[in-house]
Amino acid sequence: MSLHLGFIGIVTSDMAASLRFYRALGVQIPEGLDGEGHVDATLADGTALAWDTLEVIRSFDPDYTVPVGGHRIALSFSMGTADDVDRVYAELTGAGHTGHVPPFDAFWGQRYATLKDPDGNSIDLFAELPAG
Repeated sequence: MSLHLGFIGIVTSDMAASLRFYRALGVQIPEGLDGEGHVDATLADGTALAWDTLEVIRSFDPDYTVPVGGHRIALSFSMGTADDVDRVYAELTGAGHTGHVPPFDAFWGQRYATLKDPDGNSIDLFAELPAG
């Protein structure tokens, strides 16, 4: 058996706000889905993202509770260049989305920044720094 990641699921308390954030990030999500309980989108690299409202999750897992005390998983998106990390972070925070860690040159050789999506999930932006 070969293991393949099927999709990354995001549980959201506000579908419209979550989709608005991910659209601003660059995820191609069709319009008109903001009131749906479940939404799927596929990134250019084939990775699938899926959103479910709390109501949908609780329809098959009635004991589901929203995690508290910090994120359990982070989604990290390659931006291509350090300038793109800075630009996307500035665009999203300028549009009112929550910045968490402003762009910085990380010791591991990347330009790195972290935003929070509307549900408090960590969304990392990164790009390899030029060698030198």
